[in-house]
Amino acid sequence: MFYNISLNSLGIERVKEFKYRGHMLSENLKDNIDIERERRAVAARGNMLARRFAHCSKQVKITLFKAFCQNFYTSSLWVNCTVRSLTAMRVQYNNAFRMLLGLPRFCSASEMFAQARTNDFWAIIRIKTRSLLSWVRGCRNSILKTVADNLSLPIMKHFVRTLVGSDRRVYA
Repeated sequence: MFYNISLNSLGIERVKEFKYRGHMLSENLKDNIDIERERRAVAARGNMLARRFAHCSKQVKITLFKAFCQNFYTSSLWVNCTVRSLTAMRVQYNNAFRMLLGLPRFCSASEMFAQARTNDFWAIIRIKTRSLLSWVRGCRNSILKTVADNLSLPIMKHFVRTLVGSDRRVYA
């Protein structure tokens, strides 16, 4: 059932999805469309790096990858999503790294990142989550302080599971 909502007698248009400060919001409050947005961005940046810097040294390529492909914008807010969308994002991240370094398609991702001394997808997610949690805990805003101090809230449970849990089970 849809309700007509108005503000100062002006009707407010209802949309299925909306981009707010770079984060995609959907009517079902899931983060899958935002993860898909970031997956496409990683694909585009990975392709661009592979084309433009094909003749650079391995270390230069790794540095460029870290700068352009590890900044999953708003990933610490990916709380309500499917395992499928995160898997697609992880696979795209891995493939972008393989393509940039000219590695075979089916080489081990964990070995590939370990040899390059580069964070894998789940490490990036943990780093981004830890950063947001540290910021929330250090914030002077009374509402955010209340959230940070209450570990029974769903968002705080998610943060803790992400930081101490086992990667994929957090999102299942």
